[in-house]
Formats: sequence, C-alpha cells, structure tokens
Amino acid sequence: MKIAVSQINVTIGDFAGNTAKIIEQSRWAEKEGADLIVFPELTVCGYPPKDLLEKHSFIKANLEAVEKIAKSSGKTAIIIGYVSVNESSNGRPLFNSVGVLQGGRIKYVQHKTLLPQYDVFDEARYFEPAKKHELVEIAGRKVGLTACEDLWSAHQFAGRRLYHDDPAKVLSEAGADLIINLSASPYTIGKQKLRRKLISEISSNYGVGVVYCNMVGGNDELVFDGRSFITNAKGQMVYEGKAFEEDSFIVDLDNLSEIAEPRDMPRMEEIRATLALGLQDYMHKCGFKKAVIGLSGGIDSAVVAAIACEAIGSRNVTGVLMPSEYSSKDSVEDAKILATNLGMHTSIVPIGEIFNAYKDTLDCSKDPKSVSVVEENLQARIRGNILMAVSNRDGALVLSTGNKSELSVGYCTLYGDMVGGFALISDIPKTMVYELARQINQGSIVIPENTIRKAPSAELRPNQKDQDSLPPYDKLDPIISAYVEERYGVNSIVEMGFERKLVEHIISMIDRNEYKRRQAAPGIKITSKAFGSGRRLPIARKYSEE
Repeated sequence: MKIAVSQINVTIGDFAGNTAKIIEQSRWAEKEGADLIVFPELTVCGYPPKDLLEKHSFIKANLEAVEKIAKSSGKTAIIIGYVSVNESSNGRPLFNSVGVLQGGRIKYVQHKTLLPQYDVFDEARYFEPAKKHELVEIAGRKVGLTACEDLWSAHQFAGRRLYHDDPAKVLSEAGADLIINLSASPYTIGKQKLRRKLISEISSNYGVGVVYCNMVGGNDELVFDGRSFITNAKGQMVYEGKAFEEDSFIVDLDNLSEIAEPRDMPRMEEIRATLALGLQDYMHKCGFKKAVIGLSGGIDSAVVAAIACEAIGSRNVTGVLMPSEYSSKDSVEDAKILATNLGMHTSIVPIGEIFNAYKDTLDCSKDPKSVSVVEENLQARIRGNILMAVSNRDGALVLSTGNKSELSVGYCTLYGDMVGGFALISDIPKTMVYELARQINQGSIVIPENTIRKAPSAELRPNQKDQDSLPPYDKLDPIISAYVEERYGVNSIVEMGFERKLVEHIISMIDRNEYKRRQAAPGIKITSKAFGSGRRLPIARKYSEE
C-alpha cells in the first residue's frame, strides 16, 4: 500500500483556496500511484473555525466543497477532515468528521469521538461525539480512521486520563491493519516529542502502524507545525515530514526497510520558526502587507523587528523611533544600528513637545523633580497614538513588543505600549527573549551587543531600570511559569526555593492585572499555557491564592 501524506496550510473559511489545494495534491498522489492520500483535520474549512460553525452558510459552503472534492476523486482514496451535519434531533448539531472520497463519491464517513475541551480547545461546544468506530477497506487493507484527540485517550492530563473511550484500542481489536489520524495539533514547546511517544506506544501496544497527518500554518494565536509522520507496527517511526512548512510525501508500507531519525530542531530555532510562521500567516490571512514597530533600542523591540523582517521581508517593516528627554543616546543609536543591520525603514518622531503639551494641559506633576506614574503612562500612550496613526496612514499592522513577563505582572501600559494588532512575543518570558536574541545573532550580529548587555529599561523617567519595579527576571520568570503554566499555588512555589513574600507579591500582581490582559492584542501560543483563549479567568473576583 502506497500512502501519500499532505500537510497543507489552509485558511479558515477559504473554501475555494482550500479545495483547490486538496484537489491539486490528490491529483499528484494519483499520478504517483498512491492508494490513498491523507490530509489534516478539518482540512476543508480550516481549524479552529470556532463560532463560524454556528453560521448555516458556513456549513453549507463546507459541504459543497466536500462534494466538489468527491466528484474530482478517482482511484486514489482522498481522506479529508470536514464538518458534517448531525441529522438526529438530539445532541450537538454537527460532527467533526473524517471522509473517504473515492471514485467520484463519498465512500465512508467516520466522526470524531474524543472532543477536547481544555486549554484552547472547545470542540464539545459544537460537535457531537461518534457513537461507534468501524473499519473501512482501502486497497485491500482494513483501515481505522481517527481525528486528532482520538489518539490521546491514554495521555495523562495533569495526572489523570480525561477519557473513558479509547478509539485506537477499539479499532485495533476490530482487526485494523492501519490507523490513520487526521490532526490539527498546535505547537507548544516539546509537543512533537510527546506526539512521537504517544503514537509510538499506540503502534507497539496494539501492533498496528499509524499514519499521523498534522496541519501546518498559523491561524490567529495558534501555529501548527506539521511534522507528520508514520510509525510501523513495532512503534518505530519510518518517515517524518518537514517542520513549519507544507510538505507532501509518499511511503510504501510494503517496503519499510529504514527507520527514520527524528528531525529535531534546537529549542530556540524552533520557537523562532514558530513566531515567524505565525506572524507571516496572521498578516497574510488578515490581508496586511506591512508592519510597523516602535523601536526603543531595547531587547524586546529588537527581537520583534528581527523576526518581522524574517517573516515578511525588511522592505515591509517600518521602525518608528520616538525618543523623549529620558531616552539615552545609546538607545537611539542601538535602534538605528539594528535597523541598518536588518535593512528596514525607520522614521524618528520625538515626543518631547507633545509630552510637554500634555503636562501643561493636565498639570499632572506636583513635584518638578520627580516623574509621576501619570507622566510615565502619558509617554507610553503618546507613542501608542503615534504608532496607530502610522498604521492608519500606511495600512500597516502595529506589532506590540511586550513579553510574557511584563504582561503577567502588568508592567505595561494600556493604550500605550500595549497598542497593536498582534503581540508577537506575548508568550515569550523575558529570559527567553534574550535567548532568542542570541539565536538570531548566530552567524552574524543583527541585534547590537549593547542592546543585549545593557539593563532593560522602559526609559520613562531618569535612570529607570526594570529592576526598580520588578524582581530580577531570573527569579520572576520561574515563578510566573510555575503559577501560570503549572498552576502551582503559593506553598508549592515556596517549596521550590523562593521566598514566600516574593511569591505572594508576584502572584498578587498577576491576579490583579487580568483586566489588562483581557484587552491585549492576540499573540502566538508557545508555552503550555498562554494568556488568551486558553486561559479564562474572571476579572472581578475575591480570591487569594494559597
């Protein structure tokens, strides 16, 4: 049996474009003599469609696309993911389905059984689970069809299994020669190693080969990293597709002589690729061609600028330098050097006169020798207004430059440095921002060494340093990670070796700044728990963590 796997980058709701890709790849597979070709989960409509699933016109267009693909099918079976309608009067109105299209018709349909309802997933909101799993015969083989979560039954989530059903076990006991899994599994750090382990164990435990086809590309805050693979009945990986790009390959199950080596990437290279692909697709799929960034001479804006230039080309990125009386000469010079190294456009818009006009109008400073929080925030908001004006003028997407550490504890200004259409590094802790900078500088210096070496500062008052208001980042970031990503409480974090007073202070800052994060621009999910759709907490509450 010759199996083609096609991990494609689809756009949610682009039925014409998605269908064209599916048909093109299917014809390629047929020309190459493949018995079947496998596409990712919900290939036809894109993933995750969210409340578009509540629109009747969306479902209709999805079904019409499936019919078009089915009519184009020939001898090679096309296995796609799409949305089908639950004709029963009970249960959710839709199914997340896997269809086998062959000979001009829909030959077989298998619905998804396990519907994830954690983190960024909310499939039980829309879909009814399958009541049964049966085998379908393709090219003389008994094939079991599954969708993404159907193979995650045995996985321990926070120390427990979430599901009673195990589709892989049911299919193997029914005599499956092969299990096929259509997936839309978004990237997080370490996810691919977990997928390999999980599917390898299924193969070896049940003595059945598994074809795993994962989506690739960015959709809003999620980036799908591809890396589709096939395992044999011993649990050995026999082929692995490319990471972070479209890829199609064919494997002959009757001639599996070699075992594939994992295509692992260094962690920071992997994260950089995730950010670049996520930004590139977000802009392309939203219709933006240009980006604008406030260049401060600091590490955060430097990393965002470097990745933006990589993702969409330097000619499409503009950096705006907005110095005030508190901006150091080094910072302005560092920003200029960065822009030159990247080959990006820049403009300089000093904010001193605007800032003075605000101060005169509001009479906000009672002590002429000090700078109040009001004045600090005014500077940030002046810069935010300038960036949004450039965005309106040039049709460019503003990329905010705040990192996860700042966003966690509220060390950011609403309608100031938080303005923008996309928060590229909002799930990247400050310590990791420095790692990214060093990775970007491998081979040649892009980000000035002075930007990396100097103490971070918002430069909103004389001689300001981040550490005037925050603990050192090498202490702050592990506490944030423990609380936000691992969901540890105060006592558990203290047991890790941190001072109780410090832990309580940081957690208090995280909790009381939920209102800021609710108003933040979307950003790319990198860690196991990012701020955004996967973390849902009330703003108004009276609860203290212990």
